[in-house]
Amino acid sequence: MNYSTIDYLSIGQRLRAYRIAASLKAEDVAKNLKISRAAVYRLEKGEIVKIETLDRLATLLNTSVTSLLGVDTEYYSSGDGFFERMRQLEEKSSYIFSHFDPFSFLLTSKQYLSHLSTMLAEANMPQNQQKIASTLAILKERKENFHAHFPQVINLIGLQNVERFLHLGLVGNLNISPSKKMERCLMARKEVGHLIELLEEKGKNLEIAITQESIPSLTFQIFYQQKQPLALAISPFRLGELPNVCTGIASITASNDAIKRYQNLFDNLWKNSAKNQQAIDLLKKTLERY
Repeated sequence: MNYSTIDYLSIGQRLRAYRIAASLKAEDVAKNLKISRAAVYRLEKGEIVKIETLDRLATLLNTSVTSLLGVDTEYYSSGDGFFERMRQLEEKSSYIFSHFDPFSFLLTSKQYLSHLSTMLAEANMPQNQQKIASTLAILKERKENFHAHFPQVINLIGLQNVERFLHLGLVGNLNISPSKKMERCLMARKEVGHLIELLEEKGKNLEIAITQESIPSLTFQIFYQQKQPLALAISPFRLGELPNVCTGIASITASNDAIKRYQNLFDNLWKNSAKNQQAIDLLKKTLERY
């Protein structure tokens, strides 16, 4: 391998994401590698002096050297590490093609993070409280960075997913009182209303298409820097109704073949979907029905 062509900054970013996914603090890594905490932060900034260090880090973080190098697929078994990596990629991106259920978290309101925290608490997973808190902190930073940078977002939405979102409301489990369910359904209505407002305000920076066809249950996002593909992220994690940020295995790859196949899937679904004003009108009609 020609080490002069290695993207050390990206390696450092992957190290940080894997460390978060492993629930390790910088001092934990420092103690294991017998280096200073400052040295760990330098590694995460891409200041890697010895490539051999990656082998020890890969073992500690339960991954492979090829994944750290970006040669192989990255795998994340918790939402915090995965969403940290998403945040990093979004910072680099000019264009994002997104299919998330019911729609991209990046397009939710300022209040949504608080709603998500409530839903995750309702899911009653006390053993995962640390992971949930870590994920919420990363999602907050991710949203802030997105609004500072605001790349062009092309969001594919499944109408059935929006209908389910409106029908169930912002709930963490289904065992709630009728009055609380009504309150949560109203919150979901406000989120769809916020999406409509965004679409009407952002214009060229935001496009959506609403499909009534069957769409993949796994969500995905494709990142581009100008016209160059950066990565494909595939996720089992959910940030809508009945959220899940702890169970599943997400993956990120820079494989041109994988990116091309998912882009073709996206384009084919996009082709026959409602777009622009037609999509806005469809969202408004859906709100009226609920």
